[in-house]
Amino acid sequence: MLKTTAVLVVLMAISSCSRNEPQTPMKPSMQTSIPTPRFDGARAFADLKAQTDFGPRTPLSTGHRACLSFLVAELEKSAETVVSQNFTEKGYNNESLLLTNVFASFNTHTSQRVLLLAHWDTRPHADQDPLESNRSKPILGANDGASGVAVLLELARLMKQMPPSIGVDVLLVDGEDYGKSSDLNYYFLGAKYFARTMPRTYKPLFAILLDMIGDADLRIPMEQNSMKYAPGVVSLVWSAAQELGVTQFAAVPGEQIEDDHLALNEAGIPTIDLIDFQYPYWHTIQDTPDKCSPESLEAVGRVLVHVIYTKAGK
Repeated sequence: MLKTTAVLVVLMAISSCSRNEPQTPMKPSMQTSIPTPRFDGARAFADLKAQTDFGPRTPLSTGHRACLSFLVAELEKSAETVVSQNFTEKGYNNESLLLTNVFASFNTHTSQRVLLLAHWDTRPHADQDPLESNRSKPILGANDGASGVAVLLELARLMKQMPPSIGVDVLLVDGEDYGKSSDLNYYFLGAKYFARTMPRTYKPLFAILLDMIGDADLRIPMEQNSMKYAPGVVSLVWSAAQELGVTQFAAVPGEQIEDDHLALNEAGIPTIDLIDFQYPYWHTIQDTPDKCSPESLEAVGRVLVHVIYTKAGK
C-alpha cells in the first residue's frame, strides 16, 4: 500500500507540471542534427538474457521475485525516481496473485512527457506449443516479455547519460500474460490497474508499448488498434523509422491485437503497440534467447531514441 501510494504521489507531482499544457497530436518532422545517444543492441540483448536466466517469470514464482529485484535495481541506477506499485488480483481457482508494476521517471520537472511500457511477466502455460505434453509448462519468454523490457533498460541508461529535453516515464507492467486463451478478463492486469489508479492529471503526450520486438526475423507492421486510437503516434514513429532507414518497421497494416495499450487508450492516453505477431514460437517453450537478436533490439531502440530526442513534443 505504501509503494502504491508512492506511485500516485510521483504521478501527481509529474502531472502537475503539465496539467494546463494543450495535448496536440504529434506531427512528423524533418530529420534534424540534434545529437542523440547510440543505442547498444548487444547490451540490450544481455539484459534480455539476464531476465531469462531467472527462468519463467510467472506470478508467485521464484523467477518472478528474483527478476523484479533485478529490474528495480537496474532502473535505480539510471532513473530519477523508481517506485513499485504492488497490488493483488484474484486469479483462477481463487488464486491470490501478488503483482508489481515498476514506474521509473526521467526529467521529472519537465512538462511534456512520453510514456514507454512493456510487460515483464511471462506466461504460465505454453498453450500454443505443438506438443500437447508441453502445454501446461510455463514459457521462458525471451521475446514475449524480456525483449521489450531489455530495450527499455538500455534506453534508461542512455537517458541517464544524455537527458532528453522532454520527460520520459518507463512503466514495466505485471500480469499481462496470466489469462487463459480468449479469456481477456485475466490478461493485462498490470496495465488495467495502472490505468484505473493513475491521477486524472497524468496526461503524457502519448505512450508506446513494446511487446515481442526481439524476433531475429523482425518485421513490425502498423497494428490496427494503434491506427484506430492513436494514428498520429503511428505516423510519428514510422516516419522516424523511415528517416533512419530502419526497414524492420513496415508501413503496412498489421493484425488487430488485444494488448496492454488498450487499457491506456481507454484511459485517455494515445498509445500504440510495437509488436511483431508473426512469431512462430509465441506461447511455446521455444520462446528462448536464440530466437531473438541484438540487431532487432537495436532497430527498435534506434527508432525510439530518434522519437524521444528529435521528434516528440516538437
